[in-house]
Amino acid sequence: MCRNIKTLFNFDPPATDDEIYAASLQYVRKVSGFQKPSMVNEAAFQQAIEEVAGITKNLLDSLVTNAAPRNREVEAERAKARSAKRFGTPSAKVDRT
Repeated sequence: MCRNIKTLFNFDPPATDDEIYAASLQYVRKVSGFQKPSMVNEAAFQQAIEEVAGITKNLLDSLVTNAAPRNREVEAERAKARSAKRFGTPSAKVDRT
């Protein structure tokens, strides 16, 4: 699946409709292979996004957990640390000139 789709469940505050829509857009783009569909396919593309967003919202609303909600800022910092470890920091790059 697309690496830009983020986990939306069990956050405080809960995922917004905009976050759900963005994840649905990424999913439909990945499945269809279109970044932006042609005018002929635009209606089907938008309908798919809306349907996936609705199903995703239903899923998130029906899931149950005993775990404490995750903090968005803490998770963002963890993601930045993983990225820095994996790809290095900009200051750690070697000048090859």
